Parts: sequence; structure tokens; C-alpha cells
Amino acid sequence: MKVNLTPKPVNFKLGEYINKGFELLKKDFGNIFIAFLVCFIMSIIPFCGLLAMGNLYKYLQRLSRNQPASPGDIFNFNDFMPYFMLQLIVFGGVLLLYIPLFAVLGISGAMSGSNDPNPMVALFMVPYVFLLMAAIYYFVLKGFYIIPLISLKGITEIKEAWNISKVMTKGNLLSIFLFSLIVSILAQIGIVACGIGIFLTLPFLYTANYFAYEDAIQQIEYDEIIEIGSKNEF
Repeated sequence: MKVNLTPKPVNFKLGEYINKGFELLKKDFGNIFIAFLVCFIMSIIPFCGLLAMGNLYKYLQRLSRNQPASPGDIFNFNDFMPYFMLQLIVFGGVLLLYIPLFAVLGISGAMSGSNDPNPMVALFMVPYVFLLMAAIYYFVLKGFYIIPLISLKGITEIKEAWNISKVMTKGNLLSIFLFSLIVSILAQIGIVACGIGIFLTLPFLYTANYFAYEDAIQQIEYDEIIEIGSKNEF
């Protein structure tokens, strides 16, 4: 059965993803916690942070579908190159955003005295920091679905994943932002328990995100065989 993707804005179900994330975490907390620790350990390896996250989502997919799953599967490097390229692009993009700041600091340093700060720097910094944060949030939210498109659908071209994610997030940026904010706050509740408890609550961040990813991908999957069959009925 051939399944293709038809990118379209998804119906983002914020509350549903949070509830399902809690349910999956309660159902199999032990295995998910071990998988999270494996993901954490793998993230220490240079350029393997996003890969570890993607493999964890693969693991959660198998777990939620009652398929054979082992936390050791997270140490899989099949998707290393797409994530390596993605991290290089992100690094280059961040560096590009900071170039104007470096340029202004260099020019102002050359124009000001050794002890007198240049007032132009302060006038530039406030709007620049605002625009910088806005740009970062925009690209992060528009690229919300890049990781699942690589890991769960096997898309290896970063440009293709970016273009699909842009369409999927259309009209949903506020909902995705609120979802990410709420999930992050809930995942960090463990900090209250002297910081150690955060390791017990952080896995929720991944289970909730997984259901957001899984549902969105299901919404854009297009089954040609089913479509042909439905047309033949008429």
C-alpha cells in the first residue's frame, strides 16, 4: 500500500495531545523513563542531540502501537545525515542572525572612546533583540514538524521537510506556541523537588510532542488505494 503526503494546515488539538501524553506516560512510565535516559546520554555525543530525539519519537510510536520496542533502539544512526545537515543549517542561521550585532559592536567600539560607551549601541540593541527573538521563534514554530517528518516519515531532504512543515503550521503558530509553552512548564514541574524530580517529569515533554506529531502526520497522509476505491464506488 503506497502512502503519500498531501501537505495542508493541520487541525491542532492542543488539549488532546496533552491528555494522551499523560496517559501514555502513566501506562508505561518505566520503559519511557529508561528511553528518556538513553536519549539524554546519546545527546551528549556531538551532533547527536536531534537524532536522539527523533529516535525517541520512533520508540514512542512503536510503544503506543503496541509493537516490539526497546530503549536500546534509540542508539540508531540511520538518520544521522539529515539531522547533521539540519544542525549545520540551524548553526549557520543563528550565526547569520548575529552578524549585524557583531558588526555594530565592532563599529561602535572603533568610534567610541576607551571609557565612553557609544549610545548608538543601546538604541540598536533593543529593537534588534526583539527582532532576533521574533525571528528565532518564527523559524522554530514553522519548523515544528521537521523532526517527525524525518524520523516518522523518512524524509531526508531538509528543504522538503521545511516546506511541508511550513504548510502544516499555517494558521497554527499561536496554538503551537501555547502548546509548547504549557508542555514545557508541566515538564519542568519536577524542578520543585530539588531539581531531581525534573527527570521524572521531562519525559512528558516527549510523549505530548509525539502525539502532536503523530496526529498531524496522520492528517496529511494520503492513501492512493483508498482514494481510488472511494472513486470507484461512485
